[in-house]
Formats: sequence, structure tokens, C-alpha cells
Amino acid sequence: MTVPPDDRTFRREMATAYRSGWHFIDLVTAIPHRGDSVMVTLFGEPILVAREEDEDVRAYRCLRKPRGAPKPVRCAVRYGMVFVNLDQRDHQLIEPETSTATPRSA
Repeated sequence: MTVPPDDRTFRREMATAYRSGWHFIDLVTAIPHRGDSVMVTLFGEPILVAREEDEDVRAYRCLRKPRGAPKPVRCAVRYGMVFVNLDQRDHQLIEPETSTATPRSA
């Protein structure tokens, strides 16, 4: 894969990736076929990146607890590279805050 050095879109996406907690895992060519996977350790946590039956690339955090199911991790493929984001805040569903306000004229 060759990327011209003056590709502004590529540089902007790479800067965003490094700032936002996204981490480069490997090239997507490392898992070319359905069922292929790559296991890496990122910050002491085992991460499994696999090509699923539907040809999508997905990442999972492997839990070391007995009978622990792998937890999905945010995964993105950009420019032929696989990135994962381990930030827990990105994996939690946040309920919108409901606020009650009394108008001043009341």
C-alpha cells in the first residue's frame, strides 16, 4: 500500500486516530479470509481481531475470567489498516440526561 505524503485526508484521519484513543493493530491483509484472526496484547489486555463470516473485521477483548465471553471492542478499518479503541467511555451507552426546569415567570 502506498499513500502519497501530501494526502491531507490521510494525515487528518491519522491525527484524529492518535488523539482519540484509537490504536493501530495490523494491516487488514493479516486476516485475509473468513475465520482468520490475529491476537495481540494492547496495554496488557488480550485483543482478538477476526474476520467474521460476513467479511467484516471485528475486535473483541478477551476476558480472563472463567466462562467470560469476549466483549466487543470498537474496531475500524481505514486505508487497509485495523484500529481499535479500548476507551471504556466509548463502549457504554449513555442515557440522555433529563432535566426539569421551572420557568422564572412561574
